[in-house]
Amino acid sequence: MGVDTGIGVTLREARNRRKLDLSEVEAAIKIRPRYLNALENEEWDVLPGGAYTRGFIRTYAAYLGLDGERLADEYRRATAPPGGERVPRRIEPVPASASSGGGPRLSGRVLAALVAAGLIVVAVGMALAGGGGGGSEAPSSGARQGKQKQQGRGRTVAAKPGIALALVATGEVWVCVLDSSEEPVLDGEILAAGSRAGPFRDKGFTMAFGNGEVNVSVDGRRADTPSSNSPVGYELAADGKLTPLEEGERPTCT
Repeated sequence: MGVDTGIGVTLREARNRRKLDLSEVEAAIKIRPRYLNALENEEWDVLPGGAYTRGFIRTYAAYLGLDGERLADEYRRATAPPGGERVPRRIEPVPASASSGGGPRLSGRVLAALVAAGLIVVAVGMALAGGGGGGSEAPSSGARQGKQKQQGRGRTVAAKPGIALALVATGEVWVCVLDSSEEPVLDGEILAAGSRAGPFRDKGFTMAFGNGEVNVSVDGRRADTPSSNSPVGYELAADGKLTPLEEGERPTCT
């Protein structure tokens, strides 16, 4: 990008003070030397960008005893586009007492008017039911149950075929998940530690994570995904097989 932020010099000087080679750093934090070298030379175009690069900066700086959060934020401010970088939606753990309703709220006056109207309708209905003897009898309990069963069958929706994918964040992690049609399921969002996402069901998925702080479950069974400080990615096939993806194969949600 050609933006001089001073981050590269800070990282290189800290590494030199500790007399560390890039190979030693790679062995400790599992970030490839070409990316470490790109960070120190501020060759931002070599790096994946966005949340990936901030994750690299944060991890490398923390290993060198620097303030990784501050340096990652400096990178974000220096390289954000003029319109501002799209901020991923943070998914927080949902409290057990949270309401599932998402509809519009009614004012007190409107609510009172609706309640009054409902009472009038009920009163009129009771008067009509008590006054006329020629009306038809109420359906028996058996008839009601049969009708309810028919209505219940009519509302039943067949489950979408495919495999179920669920995620649980063990730490803050950037997530990008695409379904088999390459449509975003989680569009570059940040999951807070303890957050759950899914289950999502489809014929298959491709996914990328900013780090390994996430547990992946397939059809309710925990998948074997190693812990990592670096970005990782997987392909989930229709048969439930989870395959690691190389850097260029991972979705980016950009």
